[in-house]
Amino acid sequence: MTRVLREADLYPPLRDYLEAIGYTVRAEVNGCDVAATRGDELIVIELKRTLNVSLLVQAVERQRATDSVYIAIPRPKGGAWTRQWRGVRRLLRRLEVGLIFIAPRSRIRRVEIVLQPEPSQRRKQNKVRRSMLEEMTGRSGDYNTGGSSRRKLVTAYREAALRIALKLAESGPMTTRALRALGTGPRTTPILYDNVYGWFQRVALGTYALTEKGRNALVEYAELVARF
Repeated sequence: MTRVLREADLYPPLRDYLEAIGYTVRAEVNGCDVAATRGDELIVIELKRTLNVSLLVQAVERQRATDSVYIAIPRPKGGAWTRQWRGVRRLLRRLEVGLIFIAPRSRIRRVEIVLQPEPSQRRKQNKVRRSMLEEMTGRSGDYNTGGSSRRKLVTAYREAALRIALKLAESGPMTTRALRALGTGPRTTPILYDNVYGWFQRVALGTYALTEKGRNALVEYAELVARF
């Protein structure tokens, strides 16, 4: 019995395709399923099992950050050239949204760019774009799966917190200044102070130690931590 495709199944072939043509790809960036950069270009792709109104609204919302917004769905029987899909393509052109078909189980042409997005006339919000680019830059790699909602996301913030946790595990309680000197980055102090994940404990003025919860996190994310 063939397993039903999930949104997360669409991500690996799409990631491989984009990387092969020179993009840096990250999954689950600021609420977007997929974001990719190549030079100054930023593209956003939303993954879904079916094309519906919710997906179209989502795609138009992403145009606040970039002109290049696509929706990606499993390749339908008959491809893009049936009467129904001719109408869909006209609608997407009006919305200035691109369309990608993905066939994860195909041995050939697993990704098909059906429609390129038109340059959007909608006003861009530089703050939204900048936030996405900063999040992508802050990640050392692609540790999430686009379209997956069951796993904790590895964000730039979580990765920075793990770097701090690792240094504390290796060296014991340290000051924020000493941690920054070891390369934990400019966000070290607010991450320790806010202690969002409960990984840290202040043991003296400006000095922090790792909690048991923090040690467990290093085990949970051992594969990522090994890359630091």
